[in-house]
Amino acid sequence: MRIALFSEVFVPKIDGITNRLRNTIECLRDDGHEVLVFAPEGAAREHAGARVVRVPGLPFPPYPELRATLPDPRIAWELARFRPDVVHAVGPACLGVWGIAAARALRLPIVASYHTDLPGYMPLHGLGWARPAAWPLLRAVHNAATLNLTPSRPTRSELMQHGIWNVGLWRGGVDTDLFHPERRSLDMRARLSGGRPDAPILLYAGRLSPEKNLESLAWALDAIPHARLALVGDGPGRARLERVFAGTHTTFAGFLRGAELAAAFASADVFVMPSKTETLGFVVLEAMSAGTPVVAARAGGIPDLVTHEEDGLLYDPDSRSELTGVLTELLEQRGRRAFLARNARKRAEECTWAAETRRLLRHYAKAIQLHRRSSLVARLLWRAPALEA
Repeated sequence: MRIALFSEVFVPKIDGITNRLRNTIECLRDDGHEVLVFAPEGAAREHAGARVVRVPGLPFPPYPELRATLPDPRIAWELARFRPDVVHAVGPACLGVWGIAAARALRLPIVASYHTDLPGYMPLHGLGWARPAAWPLLRAVHNAATLNLTPSRPTRSELMQHGIWNVGLWRGGVDTDLFHPERRSLDMRARLSGGRPDAPILLYAGRLSPEKNLESLAWALDAIPHARLALVGDGPGRARLERVFAGTHTTFAGFLRGAELAAAFASADVFVMPSKTETLGFVVLEAMSAGTPVVAARAGGIPDLVTHEEDGLLYDPDSRSELTGVLTELLEQRGRRAFLARNARKRAEECTWAAETRRLLRHYAKAIQLHRRSSLVARLLWRAPALEA
């Protein structure tokens, strides 16, 4: 299959979408599929043998590392030259919109996938005034596609409630060899805990930004003063978080990659995800694969990934007492942590990248079939004689 991918972000940037794309492209290429990537300027020139067409753009003020790409005639020209079987716009916001427009002009099957809770993010970044326009715009973009995908059932239901049709699931996977319980390390525990590896360690990994609700973890540290919190990652909210957690037992570990990141997951006692806006939560799946018990907000797509009391614990993100109660009980119950960790690992082993990529290919085949069917209907209607008044 020949697949054209459009993405608003790409390697070397580190986030959930680039992680998803990096692994998916590698699996697609290993299976012999041809892939062409369209990404903003600054992206890598190629990945796993897939060429990248880099499109110029302007920095997006709330997140300067993101670029708002401009319309570029090369998009249609490169698409026409590549002759893809399917075009996939990943999280279309700007470049993906130009890709969808070019694909429609070329009469190509289009898959659009939704990964970021944009309406939920807007108030947190001073854009609450624009939120009423968000869903109509998203509906127009996604309903221009042949088929839509999203990572979880709750997010799928939300899209359908807002009038977006033909929505399937593309959950994403995890590298179960890299994120493994055997990566647990005393040295990493010392690094995460500020030199106190014997203390209980709570871990968060991901973007440090307002929508992650990380300030709420200060409640937990107040209630569990002997615990240590490690925040792995970086982002526009770091300076503010450093002020919020000043004077607490909190370590800002910065970006970790590869084996170091895997060791961080495996070396913590509990992984905490307080975000209310996750459509899936790759870091949650990575923690589960590493055999670390997960405590996560009962919000967004997380409940589709974590089954309460079976492979993790869920809490009301607006309840301080529920968060601190769950964490206190779990840190005191080693056997319960071990039970949740074993089940979490089993759950993660069902979510390999190879399996998820095979599911994605089935979605591509469905989009091609739907496109052919609609094209046939359009031709028949065009050729049918006009009905007499």
